[in-house]
Amino acid sequence: MLVVAAIGGNALLQRGQPLTAQAQRANVATAAAALAQIVRAGHQLIVTHGNGPQVGLLALQGAAYKPEEAYPLDILGAETEGMIGYLIEQELENVLGHDHAVATLLTQVVVDAQDPAFQSPTKFVGPIYERQDIEERAKSAGWSIAKDGDHWRRVVASPKPIEIPDMRVLQLLLAQGVIVICAGGGGIPVVRRADGSLVGIEAVIDKDAASALLASNLGADALLLLTDVEGVYQNFGTKDATLMQRISPDQVNALNMPKGSMGPKLSAASDFAHKGGFAGIGRLADALDILQGAAGTRIEKEH
Repeated sequence: MLVVAAIGGNALLQRGQPLTAQAQRANVATAAAALAQIVRAGHQLIVTHGNGPQVGLLALQGAAYKPEEAYPLDILGAETEGMIGYLIEQELENVLGHDHAVATLLTQVVVDAQDPAFQSPTKFVGPIYERQDIEERAKSAGWSIAKDGDHWRRVVASPKPIEIPDMRVLQLLLAQGVIVICAGGGGIPVVRRADGSLVGIEAVIDKDAASALLASNLGADALLLLTDVEGVYQNFGTKDATLMQRISPDQVNALNMPKGSMGPKLSAASDFAHKGGFAGIGRLADALDILQGAAGTRIEKEH
């Protein structure tokens, strides 16, 4: 099977850990060991990943510069794709004994410049500020801001991914049996100009939505959305919580999960499953078991 495995931020940084290179490398080594089981079982693998903490760190570093000197989010996204891709690539090569070719592809993802998300930015990025400080910076940098708990942060749009222009390169790599790491952090957000050329834009694309689009475009058999929870629970957080082992896309649409937790994963899983494959949600350590239907939550059309 062709499997797209999307690993969440916990694969790189577990809750409460410092954002150090050492901590990230150790976590990536653990993630690589789980992903390697999919390859050893005879499946072809594509890996996508989150980048929230890493983009936040780069944005914090950028705050030391004048607003006009700070790098835009598309460039920060490209930087994190390279950094995280390097770690995953190296650890996968190590755990597989260098028997498989592994490559990281910086992946552009096209969004619509007229997407309504640009009118209502909701995605927090970068460091926290006191209100007076961020209002001054927002005015000079052209930011949108919102309250996050007791502090204030920058917010940016999270538009829907509509096209992956690097598909031809991906297909060439897959045809040669390469394990590909791509679309990190949802991919590098770009828009098409009137002449067809591409240019980066200030936005953050949902990683799971981009992974579902990638899996659909490649005709993948399975999409695994791997995180640090066992699967999707009904009545989560209550004494009546039960793991949902199999659900259909139509059932997903009726669950009404919170937007900030399992909602985006279920939406991405449902979109992909509607097009014929199956999606699995569960713990990274259970990746192969989820693929085989022995763990996690499977989302697929009813037969």
